Amino acid sequence: MKKFEKISLLNCELEELFDFHLDVDNLKAITPDNIQIIFLEENFIPKENAILKIKTVKNFIPIKWEVKIEKLKRPEVLVDLAIKSPFKYWKHYHIFTKRGNMCELKDIVEYELPFGKIGELFDFFIKKELDSMFTFRHNMTKKLLEK
Repeated sequence: MKKFEKISLLNCELEELFDFHLDVDNLKAITPDNIQIIFLEENFIPKENAILKIKTVKNFIPIKWEVKIEKLKRPEVLVDLAIKSPFKYWKHYHIFTKRGNMCELKDIVEYELPFGKIGELFDFFIKKELDSMFTFRHNMTKKLLEK
């Protein structure tokens, strides 16, 4: 199992950070411009066991994702598990912690690539892509919440 982690400090309230991540419309705001996100069902309400269905398009390649909210603990934790994705396994932990007068935003992704040993050859590119995407997400979240 592979693991990716990104941590940032934001000057905002913990509840504000948590609620920001619950609002699926913010997913588009924190996604890099080269990735299009299409919600396949309207009016998604985030709660435990709810399934978010989206399609991402990057470099003209569409990919469908179905992500189940596995854990929702206000205002500290949101965990989603991909039940349909390009990965063999994908679990994403969003962890929110008060640090003095700041809030820590921590994303942890546990993942496994498909195609066994052949898939492993692409892990360097996946890590690079994850780092780029989550750096963008954290920077945009910071920008939007620290107005």
